[in-house]
Amino acid sequence: QVQVVESGGGLVQPGGSLRLSCAASGSIISINYMGWYRQAPGKQRELIAALIGGGRTNYAESVKGRFTISRDNAKKTSYLQMNSLKPEDTAVYYCNVDVQVSPSSSTFFRYWGQGTQVTVSS
Repeated sequence: QVQVVESGGGLVQPGGSLRLSCAASGSIISINYMGWYRQAPGKQRELIAALIGGGRTNYAESVKGRFTISRDNAKKTSYLQMNSLKPEDTAVYYCNVDVQVSPSSSTFFRYWGQGTQVTVSS
């Protein structure tokens, strides 16, 4: 079994910063993808940042230059540093990982966390 747990959300004023964490645990052989998504009320879930394979990163245009995704391989943890936060960044933030769970199979499985609320408001 694989568990994915996000943390670090909360209430912050516009212009402030937060750092989200995503910790994966369980029967994990390797991780080849860690992504952060968000879903605002009444909107679809959207990909905002991803770490792929050996370290390539992708960012949504709306967060480029403000958000930074990083990873600690030893801790199987991804971080999302969010700076210059805006009210429109308010959403539930979800982490998503692709993991290999068996040494005898190269199949990767995708797991989601439960989400963490980020509210940007004065």
